[in-house]
Amino acid sequence: QPQDNAGASDPGDPGLLLTDYAPPGTSEEPAAAEAAGAPVRSKCCRCCPSPGGSGAEPEAKKKAPCPGLGLFYTLLSAFLFSLSSLFVKKVQDVHAVEISAFRCVFQMLVIIPCLIYRKTGFIGPKDRRIFLVLRGVLGSTAMILIYYAFQTMSLADATVITFSSPVFTSIFAWIFLKEKCSPWDALFTVFSITGVILIVRPPFLFGSSSSGMEESYSVHLKGTFAALGHAILAGMTLVILRKMGKSVDYFLTVWYYVIFGLFETIIVLFILGEWSLPYCGLDRLYLILIGLFGLGAQVFLTKGLQIEKAGIVAITRTMDVVFAFIFQIIFFNDVPTWWTVGGAICLVASSTGAALRKWYQSSK
Repeated sequence: QPQDNAGASDPGDPGLLLTDYAPPGTSEEPAAAEAAGAPVRSKCCRCCPSPGGSGAEPEAKKKAPCPGLGLFYTLLSAFLFSLSSLFVKKVQDVHAVEISAFRCVFQMLVIIPCLIYRKTGFIGPKDRRIFLVLRGVLGSTAMILIYYAFQTMSLADATVITFSSPVFTSIFAWIFLKEKCSPWDALFTVFSITGVILIVRPPFLFGSSSSGMEESYSVHLKGTFAALGHAILAGMTLVILRKMGKSVDYFLTVWYYVIFGLFETIIVLFILGEWSLPYCGLDRLYLILIGLFGLGAQVFLTKGLQIEKAGIVAITRTMDVVFAFIFQIIFFNDVPTWWTVGGAICLVASSTGAALRKWYQSSK
């Protein structure tokens, strides 16, 4: 997940993909040869493989369309996620909950035609509806929290804290899915806690003078709790996605995420009395770009997972932190402190270590 991790598929579960990948050029040539009246020898070779299994080798080689294409998709996804976060930070007169509502409406306009085309329905299997509801509620709440964090604290700090999500995923998988918890998981948890402490810099540990934000520390603390809440809920969402596995279409999980997100934001906006159309035309453009870049980031992340190993994708996604630091310096003239850099190193190390361990276990 921020980045909008709660709305994306689990990088550790390659089954939750948008479409099935098919190597290009594997079906057009036989069809053209058959139309011309020529014998289709390639089809016979597939039906009657030669001794030793050499007939499967050319087909296996075609499954890698371009070296590094999956990493490029993942890098582009990280860039789009960071751009979406930047525009959330740039919006001035719109509450974070209202931004979430606009995001849900935009995604709904895209998801409905996809569900109709794939004929999956809008409700889902009866024995999976409770998980879909939980996925929708937790995922949409995580979205609201991270948008609030982006508005109340620095872009780099909020992005870095979201990278503690893999640790919470491991903890919840150990509790609910009975997955094994090793000493490595405990070490990654310690790294994550250390990284969060370096970013929050509580006065009782660092002193009031070292925090560097005496006047706005309470706001910074609220944003920290919001970002941490996003990481926890994103971890729970990924565990739910793992529990459902391939039994539920990916678009259907996003549909529940959008619908419950819209209901939740409308209720919260009614209670807070914060609903108002943005006065500035620039804010309206930002809202459109948030939905556009957020959806594009999810698509490219899924495409990257289709043709690249999940562990490599998870590691490449840490480029979110680099983009967040760059955008914070360029657009807000805010140079991150060494405390933030240290916290980023700890959290990225924890996230990368968890991804590498999961990759190693799946390759056994």
